[in-house]
Amino acid sequence: MINRRRFLAISGAALAVPGMGRAQPIYTWKGMALGAQATLRLAHPDAKEICARAAAEISRLEDIFSLYRADSALSRLNQASALAEPPFELLECLSLASVVHAASGGRFDPTIQPLWACHAEAATNGVQARPHSLERARALIGWSDITFDTAAITMRPGMAITLNGIAQGFIADRVAAMLGAEGLTDILIDTGELRALGTQPDGAAWPVSLGAGGQVPLAARALATSAPLGTTFDAAETLGHILDPRTGMPAHSRWREISISAGQAALADALSTAACLYDSMSEIDDCVAQFRDAKLEAATPV
Repeated sequence: MINRRRFLAISGAALAVPGMGRAQPIYTWKGMALGAQATLRLAHPDAKEICARAAAEISRLEDIFSLYRADSALSRLNQASALAEPPFELLECLSLASVVHAASGGRFDPTIQPLWACHAEAATNGVQARPHSLERARALIGWSDITFDTAAITMRPGMAITLNGIAQGFIADRVAAMLGAEGLTDILIDTGELRALGTQPDGAAWPVSLGAGGQVPLAARALATSAPLGTTFDAAETLGHILDPRTGMPAHSRWREISISAGQAALADALSTAACLYDSMSEIDDCVAQFRDAKLEAATPV
């Protein structure tokens, strides 16, 4: 059993574009991105067509990053332990993951997918993962065993990668880049993590309410929130989805949730995931400070 909760919401969003003539209402598109609810908010006469293009881009990127599409680039990599001529988006995401892995002292490690699978299988059977199964899974973890360039991505047989701690943000960034290249602005992209392309149509920041309370004004910036118990493996909601690669177990974190903003949603996404494995706010600050455009917005203790 896997339970999910949502920790970011838009509150008090503007209802229309002020200006000459009739106001243009904000249009909201809803869909899915990597298993999470996705939305786009914008005010534009061609809003439906714009959102259709964004939805097509999200689907194209899922063909690269999804673990639920058997023919995605990531699924094929995990199945074969190698992928020739990988998509540049996958290489870009792996490059950023590598930087955050180093900055976080290995806390952010996409090679934990065998551990996730071990815990998820046990949860399906209504039990906790057995120690010997966890040990086998832990033996398959190791970011240093991943090599990648434009020719190929390779890893040890049996290894597997999950990009669920970074790819939702990456997809938001790619949608923002696509729409921005079309000259569009004043759009809020939500793929599970938020990316504001400009502001609200009236020039005000998008008001983002945090699950633990408080609000972050978002303008031309991204915001990601991670919570150790945001997704859980058990009905009691005690075994969280953020796994510690050092122990193989769900994080026993002191944090209820952590929110980080950055210029890139992918960076905010990865940093907020890694931050859940730190014991103190000062340690989180030290990690985040390695990135000029990143900021710890909130860290709520349990």
